[in-house]
Amino acid sequence: PPLIEVTGASVAYGPGRRGAGADPVLVDVDLRVDPGAFTAVVGPSGSGKTTLLRLLLGSVRPTAGRVERARGTRVGYVPQVESVDWQFPVTVGECVLMARTGRRWPWPSREERSEVAAVLDRLGLGGLEGRHIRALSGGQQQRVAVARALIDRPRLLLLDEPTSGVDVRTRHDVLHLLGDLNADGLAVLVT
Repeated sequence: PPLIEVTGASVAYGPGRRGAGADPVLVDVDLRVDPGAFTAVVGPSGSGKTTLLRLLLGSVRPTAGRVERARGTRVGYVPQVESVDWQFPVTVGECVLMARTGRRWPWPSREERSEVAAVLDRLGLGGLEGRHIRALSGGQQQRVAVARALIDRPRLLLLDEPTSGVDVRTRHDVLHLLGDLNADGLAVLVT
């Protein structure tokens, strides 16, 4: 069965949301994301790509149609890099750990620190746990964003324009990283 299936979904913003005066952003969208799929959503600025991701995450409800997620499907999300406050006073390790759900204590356990180190190492950021996030390059910041999305072991990774605003080398590295994650069985949907 698919991880997520969207059938005839529409989303509108503005006055009357479900009625007159609402501005449609998505109209009658169908989408199916199967386990292990690598899917790209392409379109110009303002075409509703970010709204589609929000619909898949459940942070926006459809005004028509439906969105079904397979039971127990964890989803990781990487927002656009420009939308993150990279001046926030945290280290790389703290930043990744903050994305962990179901934590019981305000301080990390030995197991959680080990998991953070393993994810960072997998993404080529091993040893940077104590570095402040503002001291990272753009490519490293993008990898930290991916690490945050991976810390809860999702089955589906959603990325909102992960290569915008980065240099050609970083774009190449990010796309190869996503290919490697997908080859390991992670479903990826990227705008």
